[in-house]
Amino acid sequence: MNLKRSDAFKSEAIQLALTSGLTRKQVAGDLGIGMSTLNKWVAQHKHDDLMSGPHDDVQKELARLRKENRILKEKREIQKRATVSSSRLSGAFARQKR
Repeated sequence: MNLKRSDAFKSEAIQLALTSGLTRKQVAGDLGIGMSTLNKWVAQHKHDDLMSGPHDDVQKELARLRKENRILKEKREIQKRATVSSSRLSGAFARQKR
């Protein structure tokens, strides 16, 4: 059964999970949702909050920049591999045509 929860419900669940002092298992049980669902919402919230732009908190900004840097490096590495694979394939194709 896949119920669509409102954004307000999700926000409240996230705040309870982060600030209530209860375990996530307790919060999820009290709200009638799966613990994995609550964990996904909290993880997404933390990601969105971190990546939302410049922060006054230096540690939070540093964490955001490090995550952004890691993501950009991963994208660049993927593009490099795609370029190498593409050139190898086109070279092999050209040799076959001869």
